Amino acid sequence: MSVQPHRATADPAPDTDRGTLPITFALVGVQKAATSTIAFYLLRHRHVARGERKERHFFDKDFLDWENPDYSAYHSPRRTERQKIAGDYTPAYLFWPGALQRMHAYDPDMKLIASFRDPIERAFSQWQMDYARHEGFPQFAQAIAQDTFDAVPDRVPEGWQPGDLRKRALVARGLYGSQLERAFEIYPDRSRWLLLDFVDVVTDRDTLLDTLTDFLEIGKFVDPPAPQAKNASPDVDARPPMADDVLRLAERFAPDLPLFEKLSGIDTSRWATSRILAGTLDPAELAEKLAKKAGLLK
Repeated sequence: MSVQPHRATADPAPDTDRGTLPITFALVGVQKAATSTIAFYLLRHRHVARGERKERHFFDKDFLDWENPDYSAYHSPRRTERQKIAGDYTPAYLFWPGALQRMHAYDPDMKLIASFRDPIERAFSQWQMDYARHEGFPQFAQAIAQDTFDAVPDRVPEGWQPGDLRKRALVARGLYGSQLERAFEIYPDRSRWLLLDFVDVVTDRDTLLDTLTDFLEIGKFVDPPAPQAKNASPDVDARPPMADDVLRLAERFAPDLPLFEKLSGIDTSRWATSRILAGTLDPAELAEKLAKKAGLLK
């Protein structure tokens, strides 16, 4: 059964109820690439409505009936007359099997934002978060070794729970070229996409804010929020990453980086992964930097 494209419409607004606004844009990726910073800014814009939760995790819920999807709760309350648009800030969507297809069935004209970070640094940041959250989570070397995906998975593997894929894809989540290739097949209109580099997001707030408002076609920030500090991952008590771990990751990402650059137009030459592959950064130096950042070395 095919699902017809659907866009929710704002409810009529009586005197005491301004109704709701449909979700018309989404921050779809990637995890641990300053997506919380981007959401922090947008949710403080006078024209952007906010829902009960930042990350809705609507289109990555495999257990829903996607043959007959229920969009009735997929909107945000309109709290002021100035609010014009509403968004979804779930950075798993770009990676998650089927998420963008489901989103396209909901709205083929959705505006999409994605931020990308050096894939080795991103993988380590996710590992650090998951190691702190989940008792018995494997050491870094084991965690990257257990991710044996050669490409971005198109389904949750047989016998796995969705949570298994979320925790066991440290490497696959960094295959940005493969993810964009799949995403552009679903949403081919590049004007619907805003692709950002993590480095720019965290170092140039003013340019970021103007880029976001221009893309979403809303007014400039009148009173820009103060620069948002990066969400620091918790210190962990674990074995530090080694140079061999870092080199192994760089080699895993090597085939994907040129495709990512071609599709995104983002220059990755300043990324640590590219510098290791180019021979201008010692893997041991990056391993030490990551270990110190996580409190594993003093």
